Amino acid sequence: MTKGGAVYILTNKNNNVLYTGVTRNLPVRMYQHKFKNYHIAFTSRYSVNKLVYYKRFHSIVEAIAEEKRIKLGSRKYKIILVETSNPNWDDLSIQL
Repeated sequence: MTKGGAVYILTNKNNNVLYTGVTRNLPVRMYQHKFKNYHIAFTSRYSVNKLVYYKRFHSIVEAIAEEKRIKLGSRKYKIILVETSNPNWDDLSIQL
């Protein structure tokens, strides 16, 4: 059986930087972002650790395809995607 995955969008405290990622284990990945486990990573350097959007998939292949689709979209598209499900840009990591 293929493991599931999730695509997610992070921002910083001012909501002006967007980062799109994909993972098999979203709670663990969020822990890594929050505690800057990878100090030279983009998300660590720019303090991008606020989860504002995520969507789970039954397979990681589906999640990767969705990540690629989102990354091809404009910034405006990503903002609309976030605001459709999270209009206040709340940190959704507390739900995990």
